[in-house]
Amino acid sequence: MKVPDLYVGKRLFVGDGAQPKCLGIGPLETRGSAFIEGPVVIGDPSPFPAVYATLMVGPSINPEAIPPTPVIPGVVPTCTPVNHSPYSVAIDGDCAIFDHLDVNGDISNAGNVNAGGDIKAVGEVMSRCGAHVLSAKKNFDIPHPSKEGWRLRHTCPEGPSNDVYFRGRVTGKTAIQLPLYWKDFVDIQSITVNLTPIGAHQDVIVKRIDEDMIHLQSKGGMPIDCFYHVYAERKDGEKLISEYEGSTPADYPGNNDEYSVSGYHYDTKEN
Repeated sequence: MKVPDLYVGKRLFVGDGAQPKCLGIGPLETRGSAFIEGPVVIGDPSPFPAVYATLMVGPSINPEAIPPTPVIPGVVPTCTPVNHSPYSVAIDGDCAIFDHLDVNGDISNAGNVNAGGDIKAVGEVMSRCGAHVLSAKKNFDIPHPSKEGWRLRHTCPEGPSNDVYFRGRVTGKTAIQLPLYWKDFVDIQSITVNLTPIGAHQDVIVKRIDEDMIHLQSKGGMPIDCFYHVYAERKDGEKLISEYEGSTPADYPGNNDEYSVSGYHYDTKEN
């Protein structure tokens, strides 16, 4: 049966007639609300050969619906559609997802994304309108603090072990206090120390290393004044296997769950 426009002045229920409490009961009924038992398909049904979810939304296939391509600051659409919007869902406002989100396509967002759980991507993760790619070298790029019209870019160090470090200066003391959490965080046997005397040769050496202290000794007991740089390898996980046989990161012989790996050559962006 075909009908013209159908006006529902109060609420719409489709299915077994259940009335969700969240829509109100009696005098607290929410006018204009609806409950559909589902599953529901909106738009092009071809991407869904079976029931994938309670709500399945495809691109619009209505030839009468030819909206302008949405303009989102910082987002450049990959194509200009002929007869429908490039987006299956457009949301103007906050979006709450309480469980799992699977998207087979692009997500364009002009606001903030707040996640209480994990965010996983098979492809690239980009920010700054594509200017920063997570798989690339780990950089920051800021206006130069002392040269007008210049910029300053630094990059993170990379190495064959999962290292952490701290640095500083010791003056008039014979020990360097290790961070309190290091005894439970790093392999104490992996600690290395670099010392640079200041002002005079003091023949400073590392006498011994405890779980909370690096003990120093100078020639003749002269006062110590030096810079220090301390490295150690994390022990909260397996050791990094820096070289292994294979063609993709999936061939890594260790636990890939401990690492964030893009699978791309950093410079050529090729697998």
